[in-house]
Amino acid sequence: MNLNSPLFDRIRVKSAKNAVLEKAKEKTPCSHPGCKDEGVYRAPKGREREGEYFTFCKEHIREYNATYDYFKGMDDDSMAKFRQADAIGHRPTWKLGARAASSHVDETVFAEARASRRRGVKGKAPQTEAPPRYNALALKALMTMELDGSATQARIKTRYKDLVKRHHPDANGGDRSSEDKLREIIQAYNYLRANKLV
Repeated sequence: MNLNSPLFDRIRVKSAKNAVLEKAKEKTPCSHPGCKDEGVYRAPKGREREGEYFTFCKEHIREYNATYDYFKGMDDDSMAKFRQADAIGHRPTWKLGARAASSHVDETVFAEARASRRRGVKGKAPQTEAPPRYNALALKALMTMELDGSATQARIKTRYKDLVKRHHPDANGGDRSSEDKLREIIQAYNYLRANKLV
């Protein structure tokens, strides 16, 4: 690197000394009424005014900190809601899963329905579970494994074991011609397993 290059002559850098002098010129007065000292310390203005600050001198910042209460004027219910929302950073949250986004029913309703389905309601025959619903990628993975959309978890596992045995090079005397098909089957099964469909 050539430090004597004319390109370095055009670079202008503010020295740290100039920055300190500029900051020293910008003195802000203390926000306490009647105080003429310099306001060095920042203090938040309070709830509903986030991002806004007072500037106080050392004496008045101590007074302010001793009396500051963010929750002043809030009732117990409001404070509880605030603390609960604070646990998630005051951001909206949603339940995970395909069905959770569309349903607004409490999870306890689903739990009760599942429990009654298992034990059967008196006087009624136990209901059979509806066939699983798969998205487009899951259906493609099932087609790779030579299955349709009505396949159950047990059927998927059985078919996977059968296909791996059939296409594995060790089972074919070292013949690697069906190795690509085996790779596709393994990827399809891994997709189903990652999405908790198996």
